[in-house]
Amino acid sequence: MNNDKNARKKLAEEARIILTKRSEAAYEKAKKIILSEKIKCKLIQDAIRHFMLEWQDVQHPGLLSLACEAVGGNPNSANDVGAALLFLLGGAHIHDDVIDQSKYKGGKPTVYGKFGRDIALLVGDAFLFEGLTFLHQFCERFPENKRRRIVDLVKASFFEIGSGEATEVIFREKHDFSPKSCMDYLKMRAAVAEAIMRIGAIIGDGDEKEIELLGHYGRTLGFLSAIRDEFIDTFEPKELENRYRYECLPLPVLYALQSTQKREEIVRLLQKKKITENDAYALVDLVMDTNDIKKVKKEMEFTIKQELRRLKTIKQNKNELKLLILATVEDL
Repeated sequence: MNNDKNARKKLAEEARIILTKRSEAAYEKAKKIILSEKIKCKLIQDAIRHFMLEWQDVQHPGLLSLACEAVGGNPNSANDVGAALLFLLGGAHIHDDVIDQSKYKGGKPTVYGKFGRDIALLVGDAFLFEGLTFLHQFCERFPENKRRRIVDLVKASFFEIGSGEATEVIFREKHDFSPKSCMDYLKMRAAVAEAIMRIGAIIGDGDEKEIELLGHYGRTLGFLSAIRDEFIDTFEPKELENRYRYECLPLPVLYALQSTQKREEIVRLLQKKKITENDAYALVDLVMDTNDIKKVKKEMEFTIKQELRRLKTIKQNKNELKLLILATVEDL
């Protein structure tokens, strides 16, 4: 992988630009729909507006568009389904913040953090109902077999990520979330990216081989992206505090805790009332210099090489798909 910092930064920016551009139409449609709903409670209105303006999921509608075009389809034909999926994913995201008691994400207050638990639950419900309604409406234009496959994929992926979240909660309560358990959980989280790539290929009239190949890519990309997020959380003081108190610790920290020589110092840093940036840097120094973490990085790079070989048979968007998966290791 390219170790030049500027090249890595450029790669991340390019990936963000690609997904943002491809998700714009779906996001604007979703925003227009939800903000035009006649909701009597102003607090709910404010919370919905806050979420739509502060949280922009560019990855999933962007992947939907890419997959559709990759098999020769018109990416614009995926925008409506992309908008419906944004509602469903938004509702799940809000509920997840309630479960994890996450008041901030990326330095910005979540709906839970700004409006409290009850309003967050209600707003999450509103997004889920909106998503189900419009998914049904938008899928009506497709033939029965295509419509059924899309709905089944959405259902299966949400059941899988729900099972993953439940597994995390169980391990959290037992305080014995191991690196292997964390990896299994991250693989389950990747179910949505796989489903979205499959749905995009189905909308674009891809054949079964193409649908399978892009689904595999989606699962791999989702898994690698989830691992990357675990590394990023290790660098963020607020995320570390919240994950130590209410969630499971990031994957790199879980690996480092297996070392008896480092455990005492890691626990001391995590137990501080307020974790500072200097504490986070100290923790990173302890965590990153382990054989397990080096092994994870090598496995990620090997997985990317395998996935890039598979992409050679895709009709279009090979360069964009390649860039996205390479960007998952940019901070490592």
